[in-house]
Order: sequence, then structure tokens, then C-alpha cells
Amino acid sequence: MLNKLIANMLPYMPKKLVWVFSKRYIAGESMEEGLLASKLLNEKGIEVTVDILGEFITTLDEAEKNRNEYLEVIERFTSENVKGNFSIKPTMFGLLIDKEVCYNLLREVIQLAAEKDSFIRIDMEDSQCVDMELDIFRRLRNEFPKHVGLVLQAYLRRTESDLVALNDLNNENYPISFRLCKGIYVEPENIAFKEYDEVRKHFLADLKYMFENKMYVGIATHDKYLVEQSIEMIHEMNIPKDMYEFQMLYGVTPELRQSIVDDGHKMRVYVPFGEKWFNYSTRRLKENPKMAQHIIKALFIRG
Repeated sequence: MLNKLIANMLPYMPKKLVWVFSKRYIAGESMEEGLLASKLLNEKGIEVTVDILGEFITTLDEAEKNRNEYLEVIERFTSENVKGNFSIKPTMFGLLIDKEVCYNLLREVIQLAAEKDSFIRIDMEDSQCVDMELDIFRRLRNEFPKHVGLVLQAYLRRTESDLVALNDLNNENYPISFRLCKGIYVEPENIAFKEYDEVRKHFLADLKYMFENKMYVGIATHDKYLVEQSIEMIHEMNIPKDMYEFQMLYGVTPELRQSIVDDGHKMRVYVPFGEKWFNYSTRRLKENPKMAQHIIKALFIRG
């Protein structure tokens, strides 16, 4: 109850106060800060996926502004040889306003990424977006098979059937590329698995299917058990190192992250930055009230 109370109060707290907690998990407000954070991770042998914060916009003017910002970021990061790629949320490009406008704006961004020999990961959002995002991914994958991937969320009941349906896009020359995560959006029980162990079980089942069908997988988890089980599966199935990587959020479980790197596995860190950091922070807390414990430590122990 205390965690939920703090989660609900956070949006009404002064931004400077919230930033004390948020700065650990966000690279900064500007492109320069995102660039610096990415280069520092590269120096540690870690690649990045860069994300400009923002989602669920309300006007198409915002969508065009976000398109322009992504084009600028791709130009800058690739020109400075940052080792990494880019993540995009379709609702930031107007998915819930006009799907076709969203598709066209995303296509422009992916086309530039392709010209720069880079890669765009389309994030999966809440359940109202899934069908539209799968459709957009299919269209873009057919045109840019080497330069676009997708996120799948293991806690959704539909994910296993979505995986099977998407397998027709997979081929030896251009393996389909997924980021597999547990999922964070709050969904009803008829849409998402709720039990902790149940979500873990489906995560591993999805991962096994991806490996069996020679898909490229970004194993995105901070769950030590899932990391250990994934590594065991990699060894048992003799999965080549060029067919998977581990992925983690910026500022989260750095010790576990480093242990994976030290063990010789490829690691990619999700680096979010931008002026919309406040909404990102408060949304993540509402979706995971247990994070309130970390806020208490950040505000009152770390000062």
C-alpha cells in the first residue's frame, strides 16, 4: 500500500525532487548527455540502443517533431561511430492518431538508419497497440529486413501465437530480430499472465522457440534466474554468439550486467534521454510500484 501511495503521489512532486531518483535511470535531457552516456558504455565493451523519451502523443505536429529529432540523433550518433542502434515507440509517431502517418514517419527514420548501416528496434507498447505494431513491423521488415526489429513481451498471453505467426518472415540470410522482455504495462488477467513464475516460464518458452527457429534474440531481463537459465539454454543448444545478446536498462543491476560481460556475452544497454523524462519516470513507477522502495533510498538515504 505504501509503494502504491508513493507511486500515485510522484507525479505531483517537484521535478527536481523526482530527478534525484530518475537521474540514475536516465542519461539526461539532451542529445549531448545521451551521446556521452553511450560513449562511456562503449568504453566498457557495451553497446547501446538509444531512445528519445516520449510516447502517446496527442497531435501529428508532435509526431513530425519526433521524426525530425530521431533523424538528427541518427545522423549524430552514427557520425561519431557510437556502437549501437536505436529504439522507437510508435505512439511517439502518432500510432493512435493515424496509423498510416505513423508508418510513413517510421519508414523515413528506418530508411536513414539503413543508409547509415544502422538498425531500428520497434518497441512493443500496451495491448491496444499490439496488432497495429505487428502490422507496421511486417511492412517495414519486408522492405528493410536487415535494419528493423521488434520487441515481444513474454507476459502477454498472445505472444507465443504471435511468434509462430511471425516465423514466416524469418530466413537464413536475414534472421528476424527480437528483443524478448517480460513486459511492464498494466494489463488485465485475460490479456496478460500475472503470476511471477508463470511469466518466467513463458519467457523461457519463447526464448527456446526463437533459438530453435534460428531467430536473433536480445534477451532483455534483470532477473538473475532468467539470465542463468538463458545461459544454460545457450550452452545446451550450442547457440552461436552472433545469434543473441543480453540487454538491460540504463542504471539497473550494473553488477549483474558486468558479470554477463565478463562471461563473454554481448551486452546492450537501453539508453533513454530527452525532455520527457518526467513522464517516463512516473509511468514506470505506476507500472511497478515496488520501485518506490528505491525512491525512498534515493531521496532520504542518498540525499
